[in-house]
Amino acid sequence: MPTVTQREAARRDLVEHFVYLAENAGLAVAERFLTNAETSFNELARQPRMGAPLTLKHPDLANVRKWRINDFDNHLVFYQPRPDGVAIVRVLHAASDWWLLLGLAD
Repeated sequence: MPTVTQREAARRDLVEHFVYLAENAGLAVAERFLTNAETSFNELARQPRMGAPLTLKHPDLANVRKWRINDFDNHLVFYQPRPDGVAIVRVLHAASDWWLLLGLAD
């Protein structure tokens, strides 16, 4: 079975989104967000080339791809395909300056 690993920043992102959604949309929505995020991660692990590839010069972000969390289209998953699955790099809101948050802005 393909594996999903999460970088520390991605785990932190998930907690921040959960807290925001719980406070602003209710606990049920926040819990559905986490469930859908996990489902999306597992789908990406099974089909790692689903997401759109990004051309990034930063060596730590080689082969990064972008996908959306199911039913939460404003939440983007940045991940790297691995031989055994995927590594989740970040989970960012689409309206955020994700180039800056990924450390790619000048």
